Amino acid sequence: MAVAKKIAYNVVVSTASKILSTVLALVAISFITRYLGTNGFGDYAFVLTFLSFFAAAADLGLYYIATREISRQGADEEKIIGNIFTLRMFSALATLVVSPLIVWFLPYPFEVKEGIVIVVASFLFSSSYQVLNGVFQKNLAMDKVAVGEFVGKVVQVLIVIGAVHYKLSFSWIISSILINMIVSFLIVYVWAQQYTRIRLRFDWEYWKFVMRDSVPMGIASIVSIIYFKADTLILYNIKTSSEVGIYGAAYKVLENITFFPAMIAGLVMPIMAHSIFSDKKKFVDISNKTFRVFMILVVPLVVGTLFLADGVIRIIGGAGFAAAGDVLRVLVFAIAFIFFGQFFNTILVVGNMQKRLMWISAIAAIFNVGLNLIFIPAYSYTAAAWTSVATELLVVILTYWSVAKNLDYLPSYRKSFRILAAGAFMAFFLYIFKGANFFFLAISSAAIYLIFLWIFDAIESEEIASLISKKGIQEYEELP
Repeated sequence: MAVAKKIAYNVVVSTASKILSTVLALVAISFITRYLGTNGFGDYAFVLTFLSFFAAAADLGLYYIATREISRQGADEEKIIGNIFTLRMFSALATLVVSPLIVWFLPYPFEVKEGIVIVVASFLFSSSYQVLNGVFQKNLAMDKVAVGEFVGKVVQVLIVIGAVHYKLSFSWIISSILINMIVSFLIVYVWAQQYTRIRLRFDWEYWKFVMRDSVPMGIASIVSIIYFKADTLILYNIKTSSEVGIYGAAYKVLENITFFPAMIAGLVMPIMAHSIFSDKKKFVDISNKTFRVFMILVVPLVVGTLFLADGVIRIIGGAGFAAAGDVLRVLVFAIAFIFFGQFFNTILVVGNMQKRLMWISAIAAIFNVGLNLIFIPAYSYTAAAWTSVATELLVVILTYWSVAKNLDYLPSYRKSFRILAAGAFMAFFLYIFKGANFFFLAISSAAIYLIFLWIFDAIESEEIASLISKKGIQEYEELP
């Protein structure tokens, strides 16, 4: 297959699969919210919050280290992946053994405890295939990972629909996540074998080298989860399951959108890792284009959510979750900042600045938990939403400053005004026709935005293609 066709195929399949997976995730949420109600969905959101904490504890930053290391010139891919895959398996198994012992002594209902144990078991499989993602990122074949995740999501949705239809228990809803992860892992594992042999390896010296870099990243991940999920924990323990359900419904909608920055960062990370120290001009060029793509995605996300939040919540949760509309309007700014936080985080990782991330995450966690403890008792999920916005903004400011100071990079704002202008026309359209059908507004406003991006020449198709061009990797493989 010609390079251009391979690029197009990879991008189309990866993006389509990710979008379809997101749609399926939202379908699953719509069934779950209606079936469980605000109280039951609050328990569901709380269980998934525990998964995030245990997952972060076992992560150790190995995913990013694996991607970075196999992207270096002359990397021994089989050795790197074999050792890091083994490390991840052992950390996941340790989490699987310890977490039930911790959970069983917590003062929560039995079905909540049971649900936590089930989702922690699912992490054994999700964590393993996440490490393998580095293989696909290096070979610019993330379309395969996206397809694997899509198939797993289809299985999950079918189980959820079956559980709702036959009125099965809460544990069946949670078990759908476990089965999803098993299916996705098996597909990704089989496909990864096409690029490198994956075997358990026990190179103790290499483990020491990896742990030296990964432990700060792991600590940063744990601390990041504290500020990312502390609001749900505090809400659940101070307020009611119903309030957690309303907040969780809004958060779940936007949480499923965050695959975009992660996907784009994954595509460009190998090229950044190749070029950050060997070809600064190429690194700056790729980084600026990535920054511009993030802006193009963030602007319509914010504008569309501000006008269409109530309709989104109506479709996802039904009338019982109407209060989540205003929460969604606040949280969209947090997600917008997460896009740019992901951008600067990626640069810090490829620049070997993971220790800096650890301190940034610690500051953000203290800031977040403090504000939540102060304001949630009085303002409930509204305080949690605004605290999330403030925290993610703080992360962007600190990572921006760290990248500028330590890696001498500042993003270019070329064409930013044109992107904002296209967003303004989108907002004007939504305001004029705000009483129209939801689907008409969603589709038409997106079309308006794209049309004005084209009119204003905000970005060229060649710029997007160059971000994920396999030619870029090949150029660096040929360097002496």
